[in-house]
Amino acid sequence: MAEAGPGRDVVLVVDDSPEALSFLTAAIEATGATVLVAVAGEAALALVGEITPDIILLDAVMPGLDGFETCRRLKAMPALAHVPVIFMTGLTETEHIVRGLEAGGVDYVTKPIAPGEILARIRVHLANARAAQSARLALDSAGRYLFAVDATGAVRWCTPQAAKLLRDLLRDLAPPTPGEPALPPAALAWLRTGTAAVTLPGPDGRGVQLSRIGQVGRDEILLRLALDGGGEIERLRRALGLTGREAEVLLWVSRGKASRDIAEILSLSPRTVTKHLEQIYAKLGVENRTSASALVVRALQDGDRAG
Repeated sequence: MAEAGPGRDVVLVVDDSPEALSFLTAAIEATGATVLVAVAGEAALALVGEITPDIILLDAVMPGLDGFETCRRLKAMPALAHVPVIFMTGLTETEHIVRGLEAGGVDYVTKPIAPGEILARIRVHLANARAAQSARLALDSAGRYLFAVDATGAVRWCTPQAAKLLRDLLRDLAPPTPGEPALPPAALAWLRTGTAAVTLPGPDGRGVQLSRIGQVGRDEILLRLALDGGGEIERLRRALGLTGREAEVLLWVSRGKASRDIAEILSLSPRTVTKHLEQIYAKLGVENRTSASALVVRALQDGDRAG
């Protein structure tokens, strides 16, 4: 995705009124933020495919795709799940406010909009979103493959590391529904049983374990994702004298993954993967992937016979 200037907040304003767009753009840009504009819900959905905003101001009533449905579709995208949405509306009836919050909005302001009020709300919700995202990144950096779903199985948010795995797993486990990434039927059935964990068939013939961590908020179920292979990694580490990370890299090499693919799976840079491979080759006394992979097969087979 494209990026705005470094250090600048990116605010997406979605409104079919040119006057409202002009007024909001001037007020927000005066704070140093970058403003993106969309005049319809469909245009907003297309725009977020190119750049991820930090916050979204969304008009509730627009021709075509209204703000409520636009918000539902935006929040169904994993990359947008953590982005706060503030509704802008002339509708003050309780039912419309509830509709906006149920669609995924975090707040609302009524028109005509006071500049000081909307800027204050933007600051508050940006700070809250960053705090939540920092916590998720901390979980991810600690090797936590965590994500949350709602009762329908739609993904609400996930750590970056888990997101990379989910893209592959959902593609392998079930045909994706555009705009609504959800767990496959077997996982949904498990989710309703209340049992602690389930193992499903995954990529490369390995199992995928989903574990229930608990309830987060009113409608979020926190889950942990784990690929079978942890035992193999430990066996390689011990048999070949590798570190845990080196064993992970080597296991993926033995499965035919390129360095760039391994980097994405393990949330590393391709350069770091290359350095790990150099260390692995030196420790094993081999010169290439083929020889290293042969040692993996031998080590795992010896482990199976010993077991």
